[in-house]
Amino acid sequence: MFRLAHFSDPHIGPLPSVSFRDLASKRMVGYLNWRRSRMLAHDMPLLSRMIADIHTQHPDHIACTGDLVNIGLHSEFEPAARFLSEVGSPEHVSLVPGNHDAYVRSSQVSIDRFLGPWMQSESGRYEGFPYIRLKGPVALIGLSSALPTFALLATGTLGAAQRRRFSEVLDFLGNQKLARVVMIHHPPYRGGATLGRQLTDAAAFEDIIAQFGAELVLHGHNHAVSTTHLDGPHGTCVPVVGVPSISAIRGSKTHRAGYHIFDFEMKDTGISISAHARGLLDNDEIGFINPISL
Repeated sequence: MFRLAHFSDPHIGPLPSVSFRDLASKRMVGYLNWRRSRMLAHDMPLLSRMIADIHTQHPDHIACTGDLVNIGLHSEFEPAARFLSEVGSPEHVSLVPGNHDAYVRSSQVSIDRFLGPWMQSESGRYEGFPYIRLKGPVALIGLSSALPTFALLATGTLGAAQRRRFSEVLDFLGNQKLARVVMIHHPPYRGGATLGRQLTDAAAFEDIIAQFGAELVLHGHNHAVSTTHLDGPHGTCVPVVGVPSISAIRGSKTHRAGYHIFDFEMKDTGISISAHARGLLDNDEIGFINPISL
């Protein structure tokens, strides 16, 4: 059996000191939003407890689907890299970026420098997206929907070139005895997020899955538990599972801090996947919440 843990959207705080020059862009809106509400919604001691709980589940690998930082400041990325090091080495943790990581155009330099080791391909190099990592019976496929946008927008886009390579990767891996697990930040289906927060080419993603299939798609972004299914080839259904923010201290049971565990088992009929959720309980303990129906 191979065990994969999935978490997302830690939104590591507090924000470092900022200058007026730092905020002379879209970051001003993000900074005000952090001060008004986000800093109260994300709890760093809880984040540490959640990561410790992940380790008690002894995953063989850990997937993170982005939004480590908040407004894409250069000074946010070194703490983000330290956090990832505490979660696990680049060999044991795979990352895709979120829209907050790519908050402004200049953030990409920091993503490459500090987060690149956790987004390496099977060749051991950071070569962009999609990347592929082979872990036991699982082929992790990392996509980037993270692009800088105008203020008040949190949309994501894959783009034609990445979609083309993604199709080729799914087609090639579909001939192997592997579970293809797709990692992306934004929910990659139509209606997956509200207007202004959606994946702009979600319909094209659905078309790719319909043609080539996958065994599992993981995403974050909505800070909520969700499960849907996309049509795959030959009448198959592909589960798409969203996870809440792993540091969210407040909200309903579907929005409070949590993460998911996926167990992959090779059987005569193929690879079987089972899943369950763990997270913050009503008594402020961390524990089992419910099985996830795939």
